[in-house]
Amino acid sequence: MSKVIIVGAGPTGASLALLLAQRGINVTLVEATTSFRRVFRGEGLMPSGLAALAQMGVLDLLETVPHQALTTWEYILEGRRMFQAPEPFQAHTLPCTLVSQPALLEALVQQAQHYPQFAWISGTAVKALQRQENRITGVQLANGQTLEADLIIGADGRNSLMRQQANLEMETQSHSIDLLWFKLADSSCLPPENVFYAIVHGRQTMGLFRSAEGSLQLAWALYDDDPTDWKTIDWPEKIAVASPNWLAQHLRKHAQDLERPLLLSVVVGRCPQWSVPGLLILGDAAHPMSPIRAQGINMALRDVIVAANHLVPLLQCSVAPKELDRVLPHIQAEREPEIIRAQTLQDEELAQGDRLRHSPLLRTLVKSTLPFSGPVIRASWLRRQRQLRQGVTDVRLQV
Repeated sequence: MSKVIIVGAGPTGASLALLLAQRGINVTLVEATTSFRRVFRGEGLMPSGLAALAQMGVLDLLETVPHQALTTWEYILEGRRMFQAPEPFQAHTLPCTLVSQPALLEALVQQAQHYPQFAWISGTAVKALQRQENRITGVQLANGQTLEADLIIGADGRNSLMRQQANLEMETQSHSIDLLWFKLADSSCLPPENVFYAIVHGRQTMGLFRSAEGSLQLAWALYDDDPTDWKTIDWPEKIAVASPNWLAQHLRKHAQDLERPLLLSVVVGRCPQWSVPGLLILGDAAHPMSPIRAQGINMALRDVIVAANHLVPLLQCSVAPKELDRVLPHIQAEREPEIIRAQTLQDEELAQGDRLRHSPLLRTLVKSTLPFSGPVIRASWLRRQRQLRQGVTDVRLQV
């Protein structure tokens, strides 16, 4: 029976390991940390990601972990509502759902541990790839242990060591924003229904919502053309000034409780090549996404389905390593068009916001004509969302 090592127990690694173990394939999942509770993990599952979980047979796991469906998207321009869009946008689809990713990952790994073909190594990092002739044949762990396998899958994120060790180039795309991420335990200013607020005030933009675990989460965009030193700012007051009254009052009341912000450096790019003999990289390791519309986790889950379709029949038959190597480029070829399109749509979404941010005249015009401009802007926004929510290509689990 073929053996697979997956490096990284994020959404890509944990879900693919479960799929392989369920299908009788020996798989070892290696995770450097002992806890899934990193400082930041994306929470947004779009209909495309929810559909992927359903095809994997694990959608019901959401009922066992903290999660909240979004009910509405609301855009606010300098204190006035531009438009609302209730969830779900299309009939017969699930609404965008916020999930505690650490809890979901833990549930996926726990389910995989029910299968004797699954091995779990946590708290030990991979130090290096092992090679024999011109093929990768295993990994060396930080504790000195060496593991051998027929295939290594790098699912270790945007700073992937597997990608670096295999000399797979990352072509980064220019991106003009980073994010400051704030948390406030008290979310009582938000309505009972779960609304995602996008707020534009002058040249400032932010997103606001209640997390799956109940805290207020706020993402503040840092732009390249803003020279302000973010470390020296009175953030509760700065955010309050840019907020509608109900939020400003809440932030000023709880200024001492707003957690220090986490800087998220936005890296967007793609690898021209996702594989070398014996190694395949997937998810953020191969194509880090912009945070716009939470595409990272959703594209990763769709990567997993396509990879499983190609790999499972070969791994179950214990084919020769060269047969595995031949199929790896086909996985990239099938996934790449959707990744390229999703990143293009994310850029277009960013460009739309930039036009509003850079033009006081446009903001004034939109604000003064909201009874007429609001519905037009809403219709245009909804058209752009379809592929970011549903996916671009048809992805179906066939194994």
